[in-house]
Amino acid sequence: MMIITRRLAGHLARGFVMILVVATISFFIINNIPGDPMAARYEKLVEGGMAPEAAAQAVKVLYGFQPTGSLWQQYTDFMGGLLHFDLGVSVSRPGTPVLDVLTEAAKWTVLPVLVGTLLSFLVGVVLGVYAAIKRTGKLGDALAISGSLLHGIPQYVLALLLVVIFATLIPILPADGPVDILFDPGFNAGYIGSLIEHAVLPVVTYALSAYGGWVLAMKSSVVTVLGDDFILAAELRGMKRSIVFRYIARNAILPLFTILALSLGLLLGGAVFIEKIFNYPGLGLMLIDSVNDRDYALMGGAFLLITASIIVANIVADLFYTVIDPRVRSGEDAS
Repeated sequence: MMIITRRLAGHLARGFVMILVVATISFFIINNIPGDPMAARYEKLVEGGMAPEAAAQAVKVLYGFQPTGSLWQQYTDFMGGLLHFDLGVSVSRPGTPVLDVLTEAAKWTVLPVLVGTLLSFLVGVVLGVYAAIKRTGKLGDALAISGSLLHGIPQYVLALLLVVIFATLIPILPADGPVDILFDPGFNAGYIGSLIEHAVLPVVTYALSAYGGWVLAMKSSVVTVLGDDFILAAELRGMKRSIVFRYIARNAILPLFTILALSLGLLLGGAVFIEKIFNYPGLGLMLIDSVNDRDYALMGGAFLLITASIIVANIVADLFYTVIDPRVRSGEDAS
């Protein structure tokens, strides 16, 4: 317990420093992007049909809350707000705090990506074990080939293929947003059913795009474990194959938990191409819109959220590995 407490304290301290460093770097990079965000907003309003005079006045009102003073003063104000969880106000959504925008977008990203990642992990790990055990047979070859193919296909290609097949050629699933606008939001059968129906294709895309990596990683890990001395000793002692199989799977899956934790940490970044193709209003699509709108505060908030999620995932992965693998704890005790 003492080891876990020390590791947690060390990780939290390093994580805090890393967040401050990323916040500093992202602030200066974003605020030195070429171009004038006010001019870009003005042109967008004029292109939308607004009169030039009205557009100029709207831009003045919109950017009235923008920070003034030197870049260093803006940076100190930004860091002071960050320490109080104040990320500023979104320009593309006038008057809306950045934290509220991120929270709204996150709810559309977390569940589909989480379900797709966990589904691909479970299926990929099980089939990866069989791909290793049956690696000299047809089943092992088929699983390895399927894993390699799906691992090599980009996410946006998979998304487009699923849209063409299941939303165009065989129109059985929607691919036009997170929910049907005909249903009123709330805890009712129609709205929930529409949410699930619209989430099927994004979830399947996430799962298929990650499945290949899990199969190949688990196969490689199992093959490595098969050559360990304790497996050979167990077989020589005549232990049942089912018991040996459990030993193999349990030891082979340990390294994959770290990868899974990091994958879950990256889920807040969304999948930009997938959310764009399915018009899913998650963090990935929001990040694209913030770049197009030159919404500096929203861009910086998104980068910080993704960074924080990855840091937390690293901490969870390390602590989890310490708990489930006695060798890590004994190694620290020895040191």
